[in-house]
Formats: sequence, C-alpha cells, structure tokens
Amino acid sequence: MTTLDRLAATIAARKGADPDTSWTAKLLSKGPEKCAEKFGEEAVEAIIEAVKGDREKLAAEAADVLYHLLVMLTARDVTLADVMAELDRREGTSGIAEKAARR
Repeated sequence: MTTLDRLAATIAARKGADPDTSWTAKLLSKGPEKCAEKFGEEAVEAIIEAVKGDREKLAAEAADVLYHLLVMLTARDVTLADVMAELDRREGTSGIAEKAARR
C-alpha cells in the first residue's frame, strides 16, 4: 500500500467523523463545492511555487494539492481506485489520441 493509498483511506474514514476533531471531516462537512474551492486554491499555490522555482516549497504545495484532490474526490464518492482505473485505461495511449477521443 502506497502513501497515497493510506492517505485516501484515512480521508475516507474521516468522512463521518466529528468536524470539531478532524480537519478532513470539517472540509467534507462543508460539501463538495467547498472541497473543490479549496482544491483550486491549493492548485494555484502550487502553480505559484512552480513559477518561482523553489523545489522544496513546490513539493510541499504539491502534497497539499494531492490531499485536497483526494478530499474533493471523496466528497463526490470517487475513490483513488476509480482514478487509478482511469489512468490504467489510458496507459499506452497517446495523449493526443486520448484527448481527440473525448471530443
């Protein structure tokens, strides 16, 4: 089990937890829209660090992005396994061909 798998499991387990005792539960209690908004904020912060070129800060922001992506997915009952299955489906397909197939 990877770190990302363990994080996804922890987030899923906190879905019904007390929002007063868990940051994850607090985010999830605010609904999918707020989780998506928070993910967007974290993505922008990662972009800023990517532009600045600070590898350490970018790694930290990327970790935040992954966490908030998993929270957002959990808010909509999409699992990490669902995402990995989609990546597996796309594996070996040219990005250009895959994008054209979505049109």
